[in-house]
Amino acid sequence: MSIIPPLLLNRLEKHPKRIFLIDGLGAILSAFCLGVPLVYWQDKIGMPTSALYPLSLIAGLFALYSGTCFLFLVKNWGKYLWAIACANLLYCFLTMGLLIEHFHELSAMGFLYFFMEIIVILVLVFVEFTLFSTIRSTKGS
Repeated sequence: MSIIPPLLLNRLEKHPKRIFLIDGLGAILSAFCLGVPLVYWQDKIGMPTSALYPLSLIAGLFALYSGTCFLFLVKNWGKYLWAIACANLLYCFLTMGLLIEHFHELSAMGFLYFFMEIIVILVLVFVEFTLFSTIRSTKGS
């Protein structure tokens, strides 16, 4: 039994490329938040801009990757889904490392933002890996 609602998993199984759209839109939102409002309020959140800009750039690259996959992939999307799921997981580890490194500089609001971003991305990664495994096992590939 999966913790992913069966209706959501069923819809994603029928239209697996939609996960790239979801991933890409989330990455656009992250890139914007990290690169604009969080930089503007850097003194209130505590994460230095030397960390915010690279995180924003990475999120932007993920948005470009996922958007390209959504728009142009016709088949064999599984390896691309696996790649973005792994990349998202590595991004979470990077963010956790920055949280640890800058823990004493972060405000409660800053810590909460990054903690929640990690949680949301980990849920997405879980959905991506589950979708990859489910469709791979049903197609026998």
